[in-house]
Amino acid sequence: MDNGMEGMLDTYLFETNSLLDQLDEMLVKDEKIGDFSSDDVNEIFRIMHTIKGSSAMMEFGSLASIAHHIEDLFFYIRDKGIDSLDPDHKKELFNLMFRSEDCLRGQVEKVENGEPLDTDMDSFASEINQFLKKISGAASDEPEASPSDTGGGTSSAPDSLTPATSLPNDEKAICFLHVFLDEGIGMENLRAFMIINSLKECDVDFRHYPPDMDSNPDTCGVIIEEGFYLAFEDGDMAAKAEDLLKSQGHIRSYELIMAPEPEPEEQKPAALEGTVKAAPAPAPERKAKETPQKAPAGAPVKQNLISVNLTKLNDLMDIVGEIVITESMVTSCPELDQLNRDSYDNFMKSARQLRKLTDDLQDLAMSLRMVPISGVFQKMNRIVRDMKQKLNKDVRLTLIGEDTEVDKTIVDSIQDPIMHMVRNSMDHGIEDTVEERIVAGKNPQGEIVLSATHTSNEVIISIADDGKGMNPDKLLAKAREKGILVKPENEYTKKEALGLIMLPGFSTNQEVTEFSGRGVGMDVVKKNVESVGGVVSLTSEEGQGTTFSIKIPLTLSIMDGMKVTVGRSIFTIPIANIRQSFKITADEIIYDENGSEMVERIGGFYPIVRLHQFYSIETEVLNPEDGILIWVETSDHSFCLFVDELIGEQQVVVKPFPAFLNCFELKNYGIGGCTILGDGNISIILDIPSLHTATLEGF
Repeated sequence: MDNGMEGMLDTYLFETNSLLDQLDEMLVKDEKIGDFSSDDVNEIFRIMHTIKGSSAMMEFGSLASIAHHIEDLFFYIRDKGIDSLDPDHKKELFNLMFRSEDCLRGQVEKVENGEPLDTDMDSFASEINQFLKKISGAASDEPEASPSDTGGGTSSAPDSLTPATSLPNDEKAICFLHVFLDEGIGMENLRAFMIINSLKECDVDFRHYPPDMDSNPDTCGVIIEEGFYLAFEDGDMAAKAEDLLKSQGHIRSYELIMAPEPEPEEQKPAALEGTVKAAPAPAPERKAKETPQKAPAGAPVKQNLISVNLTKLNDLMDIVGEIVITESMVTSCPELDQLNRDSYDNFMKSARQLRKLTDDLQDLAMSLRMVPISGVFQKMNRIVRDMKQKLNKDVRLTLIGEDTEVDKTIVDSIQDPIMHMVRNSMDHGIEDTVEERIVAGKNPQGEIVLSATHTSNEVIISIADDGKGMNPDKLLAKAREKGILVKPENEYTKKEALGLIMLPGFSTNQEVTEFSGRGVGMDVVKKNVESVGGVVSLTSEEGQGTTFSIKIPLTLSIMDGMKVTVGRSIFTIPIANIRQSFKITADEIIYDENGSEMVERIGGFYPIVRLHQFYSIETEVLNPEDGILIWVETSDHSFCLFVDELIGEQQVVVKPFPAFLNCFELKNYGIGGCTILGDGNISIILDIPSLHTATLEGF
């Protein structure tokens, strides 16, 4: 695939996913009300029309087919009015639309993954058609419209339609388009009427025969046997209509036929033809002048927003990072000491201005990657809606802080963890029956609150339910049963007991259901959150509810770090993981049963990891009094790092390692990346969660 096609595919996927997100949000909102607004009906019709056209252009037949059938359905609903549907039909329509959205998303995911699309969509298309027949009342009429009954259909056709061998009796028409539809498509009269309306929406002026095809089901047999006609008084209009018919679906063939002219008046038709063609000539001119007047109203909206490939933003951040590093190298150049006082002062004045502009550029570049978390939050509405129906639980979802902005990369990474936690709250948290909630003195309707808030350099996302909560003793008993306890039960704190649900294979469900019971879920949540530098924690009170909290950095590109030295190497520890730094004496070190070093701090005992031993670095700082301990934490784990010296805090640009180093799996050795310091040296950035796994979990 060349660059042009890749660009078209990226644009198609972006627009289609955006339209499906818009559709999902609209369906969830309307289902809560129990009805579609007329504006939403028009919007859904437009969404499906857009998806149909773009999918057909990209030759994604399954997507185009489903979108086309839904478009037909909403064309009828738009024409007849949503109020023409009874409540049962509306409820069935909501379920059908949610399944249609899932079907379209499934096909889009296959496009994204490079998998072949489904070729047989007839069963689902038939389901949509059957629903359209049901609401249009055509189900009973359709079987009668067979070729053997076309005589009856012809007799009930309008008087203006003559037999198939002759044209409609329209004296003003100078030409006709004779159109035949595909065989066996069903509801031919409605499909012909849809084509007619599509042409009229494009400002094409004509008359159609049969004229009552939208309201007379008997015309279906006539259209099957004889097709339908479009009558034009202007040749330009006929040419325009002919071009538009090429983009319409379900058309088998069409033919342009000139109207016959009376024999006695041979000269009059020529003159008449000239006047007919000449008279409308100014009309296109007027329309051309009127069209630009409408354009300015919509033009500014299109200019305010543009879509940019994320790769370009990554490249921009890389360049800004290089500028930050280069600026630090220039201002710390040792040759500056050789300047006289005045020259040095002038240079530093310019350097401070450069630093200010560099900081502004860095903030602006970071803001370009920031997107609202509302897209992820809105998708949870659909999760709650589906589980409400399948679990028969009455639950409402409350969203707070939807406008909170996070780096695009992080938003993509936390969607699955948030989904797992919302599902966990629905399945495990909220009581199974309304009676249980009433007995507990709660509102019969359960509530899940999904919120996001900003702090100085991180975002805190919480998922709280007002359900039955968790009992630490039951969790410990379940963990003992599965044999995953690592110390005596009485030594577990409440926080550690609750943290057991994050372990692989842990599940409190006795039976495997569609949503839980397999022991897969919360351990994946923890792993995915930690992969973007975040931390998961939870609190729970039995009988009151459970709250999951996720702390994640605003961006992965730039971070605040503490520089430390080990021998001649420089390491950077993320500030978010540092709890405290302190010095100790040899007498303060205690040893566990394995001979591993530990230190007591604020009533707890924490293992010591000597970085020079783990990374085999030569150093002269071996005694505890000569070095310094950095107390770090990740999730529910805390430990201390023994280093030579603290250099200081600095905002650093995170650089990934080159691809050829991937085979060494540096992440498994506690190395998360690197950064270039102002003096040109490279500093290794430590990944605290994986460092804990590599150094301590084997003990």
